[in-house]
Amino acid sequence: MLLIASLLAHSSLADIIKVGDGHPYSSVKEGLEAAAPFDTVLLADQTFYEINLRIEKPLTLTGTHQSIIDGELQDEILVIAADSVVVSGITIQNVGYSFIKDRAGIRVEEKDYAIIENCRLFNTFFGIYLQKSNHTIVRGNLIEGSDGSTETYTGNAIHLWYCEEALIEDNITRFHRDGIYLEFVNHSQVNRNVSFRNIRYGLHFMFSNHDDYTGNTFEDNGSGVAVMFSKWINMRHNKFINNWGSASFGLLLKEIYDGELSNNLFEDNTTAIHAEGANRILITQNIIRNNGWALKIMGNCFDNRITKNNFMGNNFNVATNSRQTMDTYEANYWDDYSGYDLDEDGFGDVPHRPVKLFAYIVERVPISIVMLRSLFIEMINVAEYIIPSLTPENLADSIPVLEPYQL
Repeated sequence: MLLIASLLAHSSLADIIKVGDGHPYSSVKEGLEAAAPFDTVLLADQTFYEINLRIEKPLTLTGTHQSIIDGELQDEILVIAADSVVVSGITIQNVGYSFIKDRAGIRVEEKDYAIIENCRLFNTFFGIYLQKSNHTIVRGNLIEGSDGSTETYTGNAIHLWYCEEALIEDNITRFHRDGIYLEFVNHSQVNRNVSFRNIRYGLHFMFSNHDDYTGNTFEDNGSGVAVMFSKWINMRHNKFINNWGSASFGLLLKEIYDGELSNNLFEDNTTAIHAEGANRILITQNIIRNNGWALKIMGNCFDNRITKNNFMGNNFNVATNSRQTMDTYEANYWDDYSGYDLDEDGFGDVPHRPVKLFAYIVERVPISIVMLRSLFIEMINVAEYIIPSLTPENLADSIPVLEPYQL
């Protein structure tokens, strides 16, 4: 509210500084230097070949998508070095890559209340880079790397480091190393972004707490999302689709505590959810279908609750590396459940054991996956189901539902 009040107080005094051919200022640098605090610098529909621009006062830099700042692959393009700066509607392209510096199309440098919205960034090494900057908004931007074939010549599309209360929403990121990367980012929201065809992760974050990720789509990345060393994370209404490869997953949970994973779609991933050291997570009302592995949950995971999910069309519904579990499975739909419901209450009368013996074997001898469709494997799975001897004794859904949930 203080920021809005300050902007309103200065709006009546603000000027529009026009930049481009036929205007008083021919370069973006001249326009930024001439502008007074809270002025608007308006770029003409043309290409400006400039690098190392700095905004050192609160103002708005705007134009159209035909207002292009081109770095000609030389260096960084735009640095925000003041609070309360808005960059809107322009195109930034061709940042030079570097092996020693994280060059970016737009960098916010330890300043607060920046808004970067409706911009297009092409071939910018790092796209939008926020460092030690709080209360920022990154909204509605298209950020596209080069060909996306190697990590060497591309950074992350949206990169946040040591930030508080950021809002990252409605962006499209592709052909970068990570679509969205957050490290030491707290009390922030990542909403309705589309992150696809990135080399490593659609979203990668670590050491970040009290964050919400809602309504995003992570598709056809090296892997979908990695959540690591974080607490109090809520992941709701996201789509993890077609993240496929020998070591790919829709979602990796590693050393994460006290969160919620709900109402998400996991479809056509090598592994939908892979959990290591994940504790006290509620996994509920997700659709998990047509994956290689639906849920790989290691023996170092404790007190997770897996309930009211649909497991459908997966090669393996649950895999683990332990004969014991400290997690709770209840009231899920399993498409391979073969029990019965004599009292017709909608719940199976016998528990369902979702870990097949073959899944247990593959965790220890990965090459054995080549036998997946053999008759022998079907026989040993049936034998283990009837008389469990190797699979986890207490990993069972005591009240499986007989019909899938309408999620």
